[in-house]
Amino acid sequence: MGTNNNVKESSSPATSRSFAIAIMAAGKGTRLKSRYPKVLHRVGGKSLLEHVISASKHLVPASDIFAIIGHEADLVREAVGQTGVSFVLQAEQRGTGHAVMVAREALASYEHVLILSGDAPLIRAETIKQLRDFHFQHQAAMTILTAVPDDPSGYGRIVRKGDTTSPDVAAIVEQKSATAEQLRIREINSGIYAFNATVLFEHIDEIRTDNPHSEFYLTDMAAILMKAGQRVVAMQASDPCEVLGSNTRAELSQLDSYMRERKAAELMTAGVTIYRPETCVIDSDVTVGADTVIEPFVQLLGATSVGAEAHVRSYSVIDNCSIGDRVTVLNSCVLRDSSVADGAILGPFCQLRPGCEIGENAHVGNFVEMKKTRIGKGSKANHLTYLGDSIIGDRVNVGAGTITCNYDGVHKHQTIIEDGAFIGSDATLVAPVKVGRGSYVAAASCVTEDVPPDALAIGRARQTNKENWARANREKAAATKKK
Repeated sequence: MGTNNNVKESSSPATSRSFAIAIMAAGKGTRLKSRYPKVLHRVGGKSLLEHVISASKHLVPASDIFAIIGHEADLVREAVGQTGVSFVLQAEQRGTGHAVMVAREALASYEHVLILSGDAPLIRAETIKQLRDFHFQHQAAMTILTAVPDDPSGYGRIVRKGDTTSPDVAAIVEQKSATAEQLRIREINSGIYAFNATVLFEHIDEIRTDNPHSEFYLTDMAAILMKAGQRVVAMQASDPCEVLGSNTRAELSQLDSYMRERKAAELMTAGVTIYRPETCVIDSDVTVGADTVIEPFVQLLGATSVGAEAHVRSYSVIDNCSIGDRVTVLNSCVLRDSSVADGAILGPFCQLRPGCEIGENAHVGNFVEMKKTRIGKGSKANHLTYLGDSIIGDRVNVGAGTITCNYDGVHKHQTIIEDGAFIGSDATLVAPVKVGRGSYVAAASCVTEDVPPDALAIGRARQTNKENWARANREKAAATKKK
């Protein structure tokens, strides 16, 4: 086929200003039976749309990414606005072709535009880059990303010119219109395209709505452009799963499973040991250092980072935390929005609520709960303790059963325990209060005033033993019962 003289030649890779990405994100997702937009449903720890935006941002700046939104548009803006992408409102959803028509003003100033699906979260940045470069290499008006799934049923088939190695497309044939021979073709249209923007907008108004749903389908651009003598080519994705969409809850579950399987494989390739990876829940943005061990049934969520040579034991849940090197997280710990420095040991059964900072080589033991607390290097709180709104220095020992009383019913108050202090078991520290450097708090004390450095604080009544009191009380109870 001759070279298309109407397509402006561009070098590869394209500059960011010559290339825009539009993401179809206006759909309702009726089969999900949800009040929320389809693209905000989550797999792999993020919404479907966030995954597509993240992959896109590897190629172009956020300012060159346009999310075409419609159903519950305000919710979508609120959910992904922090990504910095631009939005185009498709107030009336009349098909994929109509979405691009609506976005014409935003996209027409670009030389080329790539159209992605907001409900296909497995697409990789590498694949988008390959599609872009293929598009430029072949100087095409339209480039179609295709795939060869195990079961192509329901998809439009790609009919190539000549043999299957030819990049040029002869037709996209929908299944209901395909001949028996065409149905044997397994290469399908993914609905992801690259276009020469000038040519696209010269011809987009030629799309018609003579179909059962009376909608404008972007797929029709292939036939329109070929009829106009423009070049339409196809590039096959190396992994057919990348183009999978999600129309049902079952499909969402399958995508989530695939994404987590891919993430675990990526980490293991990078030197992380994961026992029984199929039991672990590891979000897509998680990072883990080499020689770290992840035991079965662990959850690593959000933007969690785990350093090298760490060990996370079974049933622990770590959400949006920074975990240092050589940290041990024992069984069934729950950590959220906190940081843990190198060499610390946590658990079993400890909880870090948001805002905690655990120092180097510190110990936070079983059934210890912390909230908005910083504990210093080498300090220990090993048993049955609550520490809230606290600053705890280095080499501090917090005895079993200690609590900080940080809430007076209206306001939160801070407890400060300075370096080298020793807090006896069952102590109650009523904030605001400060325990000085190197001081001791006697066991079972209720501390309501500041403790000077190197002092001993005793805040309890003197013990009194009343002889035979218990026997007399039992006898009195028995006599009352007889009456």
